[in-house]
Amino acid sequence: MAAERRAGGPTAAAGAGSPGRSPRRALVGLCTTQITSWGVLYYAFPVALAAITADTGWSATTATAAFSAGLVVSALAGIPVGRWLDVFGPRRVMTAGSVLAVPATVAIALAPNYATFLAAWLVAGAAMSAVFYQAAFAALTRWYGDRRVRALTTLTLVAGLASTVFAPLTHALVEALGWRGAYLVLAGVLAVVTIPVHATTLTAPWTREDHRGRTPGRSGSGVPAEVRSGQFLALSAALTLTAFGLYAASLTVIPLLTGRGFSASLAATTFGLLGAGQLLGRLVYGPLSARTTPTGRTVGLIGAGALTIGLLAILSSPPAALVAAAVALGAVRGACTLLQATAVADRWGTARYGTLSGFFAAPVTAATALAPWAGTALAEALGSHAAAFGLLAAGVVAAAVLAWRGGRPAAV
Repeated sequence: MAAERRAGGPTAAAGAGSPGRSPRRALVGLCTTQITSWGVLYYAFPVALAAITADTGWSATTATAAFSAGLVVSALAGIPVGRWLDVFGPRRVMTAGSVLAVPATVAIALAPNYATFLAAWLVAGAAMSAVFYQAAFAALTRWYGDRRVRALTTLTLVAGLASTVFAPLTHALVEALGWRGAYLVLAGVLAVVTIPVHATTLTAPWTREDHRGRTPGRSGSGVPAEVRSGQFLALSAALTLTAFGLYAASLTVIPLLTGRGFSASLAATTFGLLGAGQLLGRLVYGPLSARTTPTGRTVGLIGAGALTIGLLAILSSPPAALVAAAVALGAVRGACTLLQATAVADRWGTARYGTLSGFFAAPVTAATALAPWAGTALAEALGSHAAAFGLLAAGVVAAAVLAWRGGRPAAV
């Protein structure tokens, strides 16, 4: 196992970060496709949900369950997709994911019944695993090597505009064409943008990483030995608990605030500021990573997440303090996106990033998929959103302890 080091250290595979070989064209292409893929496959759904339920008669819970099921499939499919990325490279994998996403989106639009709608989202989830952040992170981590943090920060900052671009676009399309027509147009956007851009820009050299014949990095079960190590399991569990807490809190912050006397308008505005906080967190992560060790920043960011969720649980006034806590929550969530992206490479190097990150990210992605439903269910079970936020904060504290334990050196 590679020794723990600062994010700027030389962890890249040979030649991955050599001067003059930075795949800037690929970075520009990925920024374009991440905005489009997230916009169509993720952010369009909440905008179209009301129109879907009104047209089909399905409840919002039922329709959302299909969407969440697709995200769970994305988490599970990320494991084999990670292996394929190491072997075949991002150009083939991400282009194939884009090709699959188009008919899946068309099937969502044309679904005559709920079973077809659900099946279409399951296929879309498989496509998400090959076109969302995890695949893009694998590409940039290998290509940029020890300069990966700046490239990953650029990607997540630009991709953060997906909702800004596609929420109003989807709304306008739904108003003009209905939700089915809107999804058909969006499927066309996916086809026109993501397929050719993935095929033509992800062409930087890629060293094949196929470890079927190697024994040091694999157990007899075919699971990499790193994945079975205590450090890997503790770190993955820590970020899974953290993602669950941050997403559940973020997506239930509006009812928490209205329960504290905020108007619906002010609560919605605060939620929007939470999104702005994410951009701030991503900007701060680069300087933070240059001055801290992987374990130090992991424990620090998770601890900050627990603190902000806890503050939202106990603060009742003044409103400015609640707004500040919500923005801080968004900042931690934004920084944790990059924390997850760099956690594997910082500790185990970049050579097999796709394979290892596929295992690492699967439970994290599943937790984020379940968090919206679970956060609401938890508040209902406990009788208040404040109590739910308190329990979520306790879970993130446990995650900080796991991250600290996971930082101890362990043999693989």
